[in-house]
Amino acid sequence: MALLDGVTYGQMGSVRYKMFVSTWNVGGIPPTDDLDLEDWLDTGKSSYDIYVLGFQEIVPLSTRNVLGPEKIQISMKWKSLIGETLNKYLHDRKRIQKCEPLEHHKDGHHKESKAREFRCVVSKQMVGILVSVWVRKDLRNYISNPRVSCIGCGIMGCLRNKGSVSVRFCLHEASFCFVCCHLASGGKEADEMRRNSNVMDILSRTCFSSDASNDLPKKILNHDRIVLFGDLNYRISMPYAETKTLVEQKQWNVLLDKDQLRFELSEGRALEGWNEGVITFSPTYKYLPNSDEYCWHVHGRNGERRRAPAWCDRILWLGEGLKQKRYDRCEVKFSDHRPVRSIFTTEVDALQI
Repeated sequence: MALLDGVTYGQMGSVRYKMFVSTWNVGGIPPTDDLDLEDWLDTGKSSYDIYVLGFQEIVPLSTRNVLGPEKIQISMKWKSLIGETLNKYLHDRKRIQKCEPLEHHKDGHHKESKAREFRCVVSKQMVGILVSVWVRKDLRNYISNPRVSCIGCGIMGCLRNKGSVSVRFCLHEASFCFVCCHLASGGKEADEMRRNSNVMDILSRTCFSSDASNDLPKKILNHDRIVLFGDLNYRISMPYAETKTLVEQKQWNVLLDKDQLRFELSEGRALEGWNEGVITFSPTYKYLPNSDEYCWHVHGRNGERRRAPAWCDRILWLGEGLKQKRYDRCEVKFSDHRPVRSIFTTEVDALQI
């Protein structure tokens, strides 16, 4: 958090925060107790004020999981691992302080630890989708009116094997909305239209509850700052053999020219007016288990199917006051997807007290 120049305490002024947003399709694989999340969450190198983490397929998308009760044990495990990782340095510092005297400055004051404590302000699961929002403990009092809204748009247009979990809250005077999606899969011709339809359903059907005492936005597009992220499942519109050759040559820019989401955005058929950062990383799907090798064939009930790599995992945003500082992927070999991360700075009006 940084107070901007020219603002004195007791006045309204702009405050800048640093926000970490990430999406990760974990392929229905439950996390192990020793799963290391430090590299993904960038806890060793950088410091952030807010983490917004979105998962897809935290459980397999079986009929039993889609129609039955939520398996909250898996989401609680992910939440526990996230909390342990974000607060690891704080806990390490406390353990050290029990054994060693605190370092002092020349003026006699204790040297403050850079470690910050994080608290979860909202966490919500819908079948395989999970959103978990974490903020610095000292920032928690400035977060208000957290709400969630879940939309199923999978089988028959309503089942929750696909869809979205949206979270909204206010930070000081600004409203934020984060929409974590898992859109229709498939690499057949015109499958991108199903994904476009999913997006329209999510934007139109999502509605947040609101108290009569406030006038907060109920719809996604009415918020000040919006981030839509997840396994959007858009593929590369190119023949399989040509795609394979270009992937082997690492001709990412040529492949991106045929990226379905880019085309749909440019034609105004999906998310018109939204922003996405420049993609400089390789396709995030589909990998062989625990490998850097792409999986080109999948064996299913109906025989072998081809799978071409694609940038399925994406982060887009809308609204003034959000500036993207980084857009990359993380090399965690846990599932058939690689996590994608975006670092934003955001300025909000706040009373300085």
